[in-house]
Amino acid sequence: MANDYERISLAIDFIRSNVGNQPTLEEVARHVHLSEYHFQRLFSRWAGVTPKRYLQALTLERAKILLQKRSFSTLNASYELGLSSGSRLYDHFVKIEAVTPSEFKQKGQGLEIVFGYHPTPFGLVFLAQTPRGICQLDFVSSQNMEAPLHCLRRNWCNADIREDKSRTEQVIGSLFSENKQHPTPLSLWVRGTNFQLSVWNALLKLRQSEIASYGDIAKIIGKPNASRAVGSAIGANPVALIIPCHRVLRQNGELGGYRWGETRKHAILARELAQCE
Repeated sequence: MANDYERISLAIDFIRSNVGNQPTLEEVARHVHLSEYHFQRLFSRWAGVTPKRYLQALTLERAKILLQKRSFSTLNASYELGLSSGSRLYDHFVKIEAVTPSEFKQKGQGLEIVFGYHPTPFGLVFLAQTPRGICQLDFVSSQNMEAPLHCLRRNWCNADIREDKSRTEQVIGSLFSENKQHPTPLSLWVRGTNFQLSVWNALLKLRQSEIASYGDIAKIIGKPNASRAVGSAIGANPVALIIPCHRVLRQNGELGGYRWGETRKHAILARELAQCE
């Protein structure tokens, strides 16, 4: 699955670089060294839609339209009511709890943290969890495999940290489950300022079909002039995918930054948009 994503990311980069020419299936398949038949099957299995449909979403023109037409009142209502989303990745009830100052001061003394590396449709991830909930979820590559673990040990130097893939795999299975009738609740236990937590909670209320701007999120949390600070809080998101910071774009529809790479943000967002229709 991780290797599939690497090929898909090459295809996405090629399409983005040549989007004005609307590359054909044959051209994209040739770029990733696959036959048209095998590329079509791989892409459709990965994205759940055909490459042609995906290309339409990948240009993000639909995202720009959503930004222009989306009703702020609808988004605000979903935030106020605490509605959960309906997508495959976010149909789980997510509870977020903050690390207290005293807990952080103890640096994890008496705390057990397990971690594991797992393949996902969007590449390899590092996941760490405590009995209180998930505390870290990062995308990793062969060049930065150890970086998330170093970060975890630096923040929780007094904790009992050990690898236990069998336990973290349960979270990955729940996150990507196809079972919408009986979703498994997910709990997050994260460290952040009150402002960051308010931004992350707002992001959790975005449904799969909702795209927001940094200014929208600032208005939702009652800080309409804090777009730049919202961007910083989004960049500090410690839990990829579950807190969907990829759904926030610049007001003009451009991607903006993404700590796990713009190609991956493009891939996640375009796949979600493509599957909405």
